[in-house]
Amino acid sequence: MAHNANTPAPADASADKAALRRSILARRTQVSASDARLAGQAIAAHLSGLVRWREAREVLVYFAIQGEVDAYTLIAGLWERGARVLAPRCCPGGTLDLARVTCLSELKPGTLGILEPRPDCCRPPDAFAPDAALIPAVAFDRAGNRLGFGQGYYDRLLAGPAFANTLLVGLAHDFQIVDALPRDPWDRPVDMVVTPSEMIVCMYEETLS
Repeated sequence: MAHNANTPAPADASADKAALRRSILARRTQVSASDARLAGQAIAAHLSGLVRWREAREVLVYFAIQGEVDAYTLIAGLWERGARVLAPRCCPGGTLDLARVTCLSELKPGTLGILEPRPDCCRPPDAFAPDAALIPAVAFDRAGNRLGFGQGYYDRLLAGPAFANTLLVGLAHDFQIVDALPRDPWDRPVDMVVTPSEMIVCMYEETLS
């Protein structure tokens, strides 16, 4: 039977996801800030050779917590080249809105402790259509499927028409890559996953030179 967004996943699949989430999060929380930053720098070096990344003029980013790959090197590079940087902000009802940020001082911790655009100086854009998006997750597989925190924030965001042509780039530590993840019909895989040691092209053939 096909599932829809309101149909619970089978109990065994949900239990497997929960166990995997606990296991990887336990390991991720042991990653030091310096190691998370080094992972981000290695990933930035990989992406520097990607034509579509170098040419992206509007990019959705994230700000790391609890051992996530630190994307700051990538974000700083976007600012330096004048790209429009969008960051998410958690809203009531389990949704995200986006706002443009131009420097770190425009951020403050949100309800989940994640740095978010300050509402007093960062308003949602009238329109946006990111060329690329940096996507965090608890885990990815090599087909681009992602395991999030189970709240669906990114699922709802990426389902919007503004992301129809966006290159989705998952960032992960090497230990966050698993053999296979269950996929629901509403899940959108990322196009590629980049770790400190490799670039995994999942859904999109891209020129890397």
